[in-house]
Amino acid sequence: QDTQLRSVDLDHIIKLLKGSGSKDLEKEQLKTLKKVVKHFENGLPLKNVAQITEILNLCAEKVDEQEAFTEPLCELIKLFVLPFQKKRSSDEVNYSVEVSQSIAQLGYLMRVPSSEVKIQICKCIVSFYNMELPGKLLSGYQPTSASYKIQMAEVGGLAEALVLSLALVENQLTEKLWVLKALQHLSISGINCRQMVKAQAASRLCLYLNGADPSGQLVFRSSDILWNLLENASKEEVVDQLSSLECVHALQEVFVDLVTRGFRHCDHQLRNDLLVIATLLAEKPAVPMIESGFAKLLIVLATFTEVKIPNPLVKGFKLTYSYEDFEMKKLLFNVIGILSKDPSAAKLLSENHVMPALLYYVKPNQKPGFLDWSAAQYEELQLHAIAVLASVAPVLVDKYLSCQANTLLLVFLEWCTGQDPFFGRGNSFHGTGGRGNKLAQMRYSLRVLRSVVALYDDAVSINLCDQGAISQLLDILKYAASKCKEKESTVLVEIQADILFILSVLCENDVHRKELFSCEGIGILIPFLKMDPKKLYSGLGHNCLLLSALDCLWSCVIGCYIAEDCFIEKQGIFLLLDLLALKEKNLCNIILGILVEFSDNPKTALHMSIWRGKRDQTAANLLIQLWRQEELDLGVKRDRYGMIVDTKRPIVTSFQKQQKVIPVPASCPTFAIMETSESIRAKVYSLFCKLGFENLPGLSAKDFVTLAIIQRYIDFKIGEVWSEICAEIKEEFRPVTADERALKLISEVSEDTGKTVVALQTEMLESQHHHEIQEEKKTYKKIQATHTQRELINKSWENFLTRTSNYEALKKAKMLQETSIEASRSKAKIQNGPVHSTDIPKLHTTV
Repeated sequence: QDTQLRSVDLDHIIKLLKGSGSKDLEKEQLKTLKKVVKHFENGLPLKNVAQITEILNLCAEKVDEQEAFTEPLCELIKLFVLPFQKKRSSDEVNYSVEVSQSIAQLGYLMRVPSSEVKIQICKCIVSFYNMELPGKLLSGYQPTSASYKIQMAEVGGLAEALVLSLALVENQLTEKLWVLKALQHLSISGINCRQMVKAQAASRLCLYLNGADPSGQLVFRSSDILWNLLENASKEEVVDQLSSLECVHALQEVFVDLVTRGFRHCDHQLRNDLLVIATLLAEKPAVPMIESGFAKLLIVLATFTEVKIPNPLVKGFKLTYSYEDFEMKKLLFNVIGILSKDPSAAKLLSENHVMPALLYYVKPNQKPGFLDWSAAQYEELQLHAIAVLASVAPVLVDKYLSCQANTLLLVFLEWCTGQDPFFGRGNSFHGTGGRGNKLAQMRYSLRVLRSVVALYDDAVSINLCDQGAISQLLDILKYAASKCKEKESTVLVEIQADILFILSVLCENDVHRKELFSCEGIGILIPFLKMDPKKLYSGLGHNCLLLSALDCLWSCVIGCYIAEDCFIEKQGIFLLLDLLALKEKNLCNIILGILVEFSDNPKTALHMSIWRGKRDQTAANLLIQLWRQEELDLGVKRDRYGMIVDTKRPIVTSFQKQQKVIPVPASCPTFAIMETSESIRAKVYSLFCKLGFENLPGLSAKDFVTLAIIQRYIDFKIGEVWSEICAEIKEEFRPVTADERALKLISEVSEDTGKTVVALQTEMLESQHHHEIQEEKKTYKKIQATHTQRELINKSWENFLTRTSNYEALKKAKMLQETSIEASRSKAKIQNGPVHSTDIPKLHTTV
């Protein structure tokens, strides 16, 4: 066989095919082509692929004039169906360039004006994905790997060429279906999908969707390719290509046809696939979903069963309550949620009764279920509808209030905390954590309330408070907190955080509501402030919960003297300082702000001065530590003792130093002013103004050095602002002599303040140094006295040992003792007084 293959001179055949003119030559060419096909019927060797491709191109040129070449051209294309043959393992790599170019040529051969050729090319491409071995194998050769042709098709860009060929078969249904089938196989590869997107495949396919096709394959194959493009290529690029009004109209027409006329299972699946693509389009505001009328159709379909108002758009549509219809219902709810983000869709949502349709699900679940949906399906739809309501409600506030949505939600929440037997399935995304309980329903209902309350609309807040929402929300908060003690979960933590936020908004700026909250709320709020710090890193959302609790404290307690006194009496200030001592960056600013607000209450300063942290730390020491850390983070220059380095700009940050002089209107705050709200230094200064700067316990010399800076913070800040004013003035124009003198004097005053503080700091450090030296001397004297005492003890012990071991020394000691006793006696004798002997008879010791 190898000899037979070598006997075919392909170069001679190519030369022969290039000739033209006589009938005899044509017969010879056709005869030769048959011989080539016969010789390579068991597969093309890799080394001959490029030559066969050249022969294919020559045949393609002849087909225009001589139809007789169509059959041999198709036969030659069939050779590409079989696996290529290789002699060596390295042939696949060595001939990769020639082979990839040859396979790409198949796509360009679609230009041949012959249906037979086009269909054969498509069949050949499809065969790449289900390769069959030939009946005989060439001697000395072995077939290439199964994926070799697929890889070469990717390298050569076959997919792009095939997409471009769609324009050639626009009015030929059979050929178009074969091209789509080939593209369907090619689109499973990410490389091919990117090539197809480059050739505008998405828009081309979408425009063909509503073409006449009794078999239904056109829509099926096109939608499958679109799905593959979305999954394997850039979703943004695909959506961009589908964003034109023509594409949206085409998609809408096919969708309507499937909705009204599709009765088969596969029609319903295809309808849902197209609905997902429509959803992706709706996510992009630039897509003309509203202008085309597609958005209205989807909204009407979504509210079809709940509103029950006849609409010509859905005439002929019947819900079968099958699994596909269930999926469609969820997809339609999802579309409503997406459209609610587009302000231009608000009117459309309002006119088509979306609010009452979603509120239809805000009611207790019936048992054993609804007639149409199973209990599990209804629960999933209910949760999905309430989740969507959280997005729609802020857009349609008037409709929300007119439908008595607050009342429905509060009644529904009451059912959620009630004892009615209910077993949640918890088998959907929205049902997370809701198996066997009503927590999922509670979670999404509170999300709706949170979304409308976050608008800070007085009508919503008044409506809620008039129905006793504050008391009810506190009961739910207590219920969730007790459940959390049994077993913590992200759902329970989120529920508590949402309730705290809702209460914060309702009670803010209203003293009466704060009083209502304080009756029971402070007792519920306190445990949140006692949270174990380790929980902040649990990943369940406790950090968000703590922030919500602090926000609630600020909004619901501060500003109402009854609530403030109640909080302080329950050791609330101590709890805030305990939290502050954790030195969590994201908490410090908020806690300090709360303490500043509380500091107007005279009891606060007393509680702050009493508080003691770990290692007997005082509040003053804690505040100074926070100040030092803040200055370190801001890049404020200080020496190793914490003293001022730059007396001209003592508290300026590194960021401020980098800023150029930018003249701004008087109404705009400068960097020096903005810095006060962004850093914690102004709050620390405010607290020290209440605590006082003298007689503060628990402070070291370094703390007093820092305290000297804190005490003059406002003076330094004023100097900083004047410095900015001077810079701005000099940037714009030259001030007159009197103004220049005044500005100079102001800057000198600021600098003198800095020098005064430096002198005070130096004095403090010197005093501390002197005190340390005195303490060192005292300590040294104690050590010296201890050593002297130890020497005396040792000497006394040696004397004792001597007396016990040397009799002469003992006698001498006894004599000295007697002499001492005699010398101590009074010389004046008492008349008629008794005489007492001081000696104990027969005593032989001198101790």
